[in-house]
Amino acid sequence: MMRGYLLGAIAVALVACSPGPGDAAPQSTQAAPAVHPVSGLPVVPLKVTSGSKVHQFRVELARTPQEQAKGLMFRTEMGPDEGMIFPFDPPRGASFWMRNTVIPLDLIFVAPDGRISNIAANAIPYDETPLTSNGEAKAVLELNGGRAAELGIKPGDRVEW
Repeated sequence: MMRGYLLGAIAVALVACSPGPGDAAPQSTQAAPAVHPVSGLPVVPLKVTSGSKVHQFRVELARTPQEQAKGLMFRTEMGPDEGMIFPFDPPRGASFWMRNTVIPLDLIFVAPDGRISNIAANAIPYDETPLTSNGEAKAVLELNGGRAAELGIKPGDRVEW
């Protein structure tokens, strides 16, 4: 009998300490960072300003040497407003190839001032010819092949992420 009383008292105490409908713990208003379902890389917003037009993208962020070495290899599709950004700190001359890359890509080389220095458009899948930056790059942005021309993105445009 004493044991039943003790269990009942504990149950009452727990209910009394539980938050009521208006007492819920505050929820964080900050959303968890987006992660790409295939690569597991963080997904960040990126914009390209071309004259009066601003083009918005959601890009995978390849930060480490291992992430950058893999890049978009073996991927069979990418959405029209998706891509991958390869930031370099410090900026350096950049050279990419299309080894094991299934889809054609536009490689957009971003100079240290944030402007596009050059674009290697419609890079050919599996081609191992080096595609290089004109001068130092602080990043390389990869988009679907032909997307830069379709949107009118060109050297001199500004890239921000």
